[in-house]
Amino acid sequence: MAAPAELGEFLRSRRAGLRPQDVGLVPFGSRRRVPGLLREELAQLAGVSAAYYTRLEQGQSGNASDGVLDAIARALRLGEDETAHLRNLARPRPARSRRAPGTQHARAGTRQLITAMRGVPAVVLDIRFDVLAWNPLGHALLAGHLDLAAPDRPADRPNLQRLLFLDPHTRELYPRREQETRRAVSSLRLIAGGAPDDRRLAELIGELTMKSPEFAALWSRHPVRNCAFGTKEFHHPLVGEVELAFEMLSLPDSAQRLMTYSAAPGSAAEAALRLLAAGTAEAAGAAAESTAPG
Repeated sequence: MAAPAELGEFLRSRRAGLRPQDVGLVPFGSRRRVPGLLREELAQLAGVSAAYYTRLEQGQSGNASDGVLDAIARALRLGEDETAHLRNLARPRPARSRRAPGTQHARAGTRQLITAMRGVPAVVLDIRFDVLAWNPLGHALLAGHLDLAAPDRPADRPNLQRLLFLDPHTRELYPRREQETRRAVSSLRLIAGGAPDDRRLAELIGELTMKSPEFAALWSRHPVRNCAFGTKEFHHPLVGEVELAFEMLSLPDSAQRLMTYSAAPGSAAEAALRLLAAGTAEAAGAAAESTAPG
């Protein structure tokens, strides 16, 4: 995931999405070989020379100022997350200051917290979306077909992105799949832009690109968005249709995040979560009874 190449691809994808007439320009020339804005047109909008913009798009100008990047972002009509992504790609931090995190573990206090959240599905994630820990309800909601203890084994930890694109059980979990996959790729793009030297993240993206045409097609469009909250719809095999609010919370002093799901009070979703929690507790009790010494 070399930043100069990523920068060029990102800028070209955004230029292709705008026509001169969309931004009040008279098109250069009558015969256009490419869709969207030409480099010269974007440079005119941003108030920079065409030669300078070309060098930037080709990754040959690593000292672009905030003013120039903001002008290009405005010309391309980028949102806040896309502008942050542009800055990450245009001015990557020195390698010494961006060392990728190694194998991580959820802190004992974090585990204690999510265990106490009995009515709330909760999952602890690293920046690559590896599951570091989940409470029983989080496990039951997202991946009840997997071993509850799988996050404790770094070699085969579940990864939410890998599950979404490659696991047949998870494929059936999201009825609005197009929305969910776009949201997932948008988040991964934003993270990858700030972590160009993360080998394990690059391996995950490479694996998904090779094994999932769906992922590869979405990735090539360069969607970028920080999807930290919203609603998700589930078609759960045990409790049926459920709509939940989700929040992605950054944990202090780490690159880890806490994903929580909640239902509106008095809603059908709240009743479904209670039913799922009861079934989870019953299954845990039966498992404990079967392993108790006779």
